[in-house]
Amino acid sequence: MRKIISKIIGVSLTLLMVGGYAWAGKPSVGFVYVGPVGDGGWTYAHDLGRKALEAAGHETSYVESVPEGDSERVIRKMARKHDIVFTTSFGYMDPTLKVAKQFPDKTFLHCSGFKQGKNMGNYFGRMYQAKYLAAMIGAGMSKKGRIGIVGSQPIPEIIRHINAITLGAQQVNPNIEVEVLWINSWFDPAKESDAAQALIDNGADIIVTMADSAATVQTAKKNGVYAIGNDTDMAIYGKEAHLTAAVWNWDVYYLAAVKAVENGTWKSSADWWGLDSGIVGLTSFHPDVPQSLIVQMNREKGRILSGAMDVFGHGFTKQDGTRVTKALSDGEMLGMMFYVKGIISKVPSS
Repeated sequence: MRKIISKIIGVSLTLLMVGGYAWAGKPSVGFVYVGPVGDGGWTYAHDLGRKALEAAGHETSYVESVPEGDSERVIRKMARKHDIVFTTSFGYMDPTLKVAKQFPDKTFLHCSGFKQGKNMGNYFGRMYQAKYLAAMIGAGMSKKGRIGIVGSQPIPEIIRHINAITLGAQQVNPNIEVEVLWINSWFDPAKESDAAQALIDNGADIIVTMADSAATVQTAKKNGVYAIGNDTDMAIYGKEAHLTAAVWNWDVYYLAAVKAVENGTWKSSADWWGLDSGIVGLTSFHPDVPQSLIVQMNREKGRILSGAMDVFGHGFTKQDGTRVTKALSDGEMLGMMFYVKGIISKVPSS
């Protein structure tokens, strides 16, 4: 009987009971990625966060390049293997929720979505804040007064970032023009390069990418114009062109979230951390960037960090001429499907 009780206690100490029970050991963690870990952008940034968990002693694994339409099968497989599953693309939201209901003793966290469950939360960072600041640098370095943006998928997240870029650029040059070309893909280096080239041909001398590879930076280098990288420091792909990049520091969130599960304090929530948390930021600047421009950008950064302002909280004009004077709520930002004034492209169909 003592042996049986001992075995029961041993098994119980290794089980995660969602909703307030601490772990005896470290929970294992699985990741589902939409792109390859070597994309140099979105997925690469998430994988750096995964490696931080491994360095902290957690067993982890990942599956890369998972199509959103095939994600449910992969998420279910990861749930059988791991205690915590992070799914890292907007299109994984409904499949994650479905699998979470099938595995009530596991914890699921979905990136960039808005749905929750008893054992499923969602998380993101206020990348629009970093995009706004990076665009100030871009606008200050533009001689033609025109920024070109390679759009990935026309969803609210990306439209929000494009609007933030435009508003940031207008802080330095109120008359700057922004053109957007959509490739309707997260990762397609050929399409990214073609779109960047078209934007340059149309007169842009600052190119910003919303897609996951470094093709845009490489194309900018080839044409002798500047670029702003996406999600990670892309200077290694073209330091001559790379002004800066708005980057993710996912280790900040992953270490905190997994620790909460481990110590039994995790509860399902919608986490949207900002610049002040360190989850988003900027890389170092191109040597050509004048100190006066950096000082101007840092002044705005300080206002965001202090809470004195936010990107969509100090008034702006929509592309249709409507003036917005009231700060947008998180819900309004999460559902954003309009362009701000200054973008010369047509808003994508919703």
